[in-house]
Amino acid sequence: MDPAWFAIWTRSRHEKIVRDQLAKTSNVDVFLPTIGKWSRWKDRKKKIDWPLFPGYVFARFVPDERLGILKIDGVVQIISNNGVLSPIPDEEIDSVRTLVESELAYDPVPLIKEGDMVRVAHGPLKGVVGRLIRKGAHARLILSVDLISQAVSVEVDAADVKPY
Repeated sequence: MDPAWFAIWTRSRHEKIVRDQLAKTSNVDVFLPTIGKWSRWKDRKKKIDWPLFPGYVFARFVPDERLGILKIDGVVQIISNNGVLSPIPDEEIDSVRTLVESELAYDPVPLIKEGDMVRVAHGPLKGVVGRLIRKGAHARLILSVDLISQAVSVEVDAADVKPY
């Protein structure tokens, strides 16, 4: 059986610990994409690498060797579907790796599809819930009053929209 990439769900804030332990395993490739963010303390600010996908580390291994990975401190589980490990296509990992290694600016975004219910997180409509009908630089939301079968459409900054 060939090795494949899998997503490993970790305990909160254990991504780097899991990555470091997996890196010591000779038959496992490990990938933890990060993003630099500024952290503020009372006396200073410092740029820290945070996981791009909090709670997850990616590892490439032969599925038969999963037991050793599950025993690593901080590992909750390997993402599966009905008990069958769910491999991630190499192209998806390669794409994220290429982006992280580039000089381009990037930010994590929630995966929201048109038709999903969303909440506005910032701005004058903060807290408003609506249905996303168009994505892009500006998102178009439908706010409805279902009882009277009426609705209104509004455009907001796409960065302000979060999954509901």
